[in-house]
Amino acid sequence: MAEAITVARPYAEAAYKHAVASGELDQWSKMLQLAAIIAEDNEFKLLIGNPVITAKRLEEIFLEIGKSKFNSEARNLLAILAVNKRMQVLPQISQLFEQLKAQHEGVLEAKIVSAFALEGRQLKKLIDDLEQKFKRKIEARVSIDPELIGGVKVEIGDEILDASVRGKLEAMAVALKS
Repeated sequence: MAEAITVARPYAEAAYKHAVASGELDQWSKMLQLAAIIAEDNEFKLLIGNPVITAKRLEEIFLEIGKSKFNSEARNLLAILAVNKRMQVLPQISQLFEQLKAQHEGVLEAKIVSAFALEGRQLKKLIDDLEQKFKRKIEARVSIDPELIGGVKVEIGDEILDASVRGKLEAMAVALKS
């Protein structure tokens, strides 16, 4: 997986720089998300690895699937990826592009894991508190993990805020052992 990210990074950065310069961040975001969906399709994956399919034909098939959703610059990117046999990294390109876009917009992505489903007010209060702490807008992905027993665990970048009962019990166990 790390290799695909490494291969995808220069393409994502180039697409991002072009999107910022042309004022088309949202349009590029949508095009790359669609491209990632097409590239992840099981039938298309078979075409990517097929030595009988030429790069030009692979590009044509890709554009037929995407209809007229890609502008000329995106078509150029797809052609380059096809020629360089890199179509399979489109999901990683899209992922990296979204990270660059979020960074540009001052948005942090937070992964919130809760022991129980959070009510609307609770989630809003938690996000508001996180936005105050990090001084940036927070985009949250919420999931439920009953093994936390109670409380929440928040991951933002490489920072983890563990306010779960399970986390506190583990910390207590470590303190008692030392």
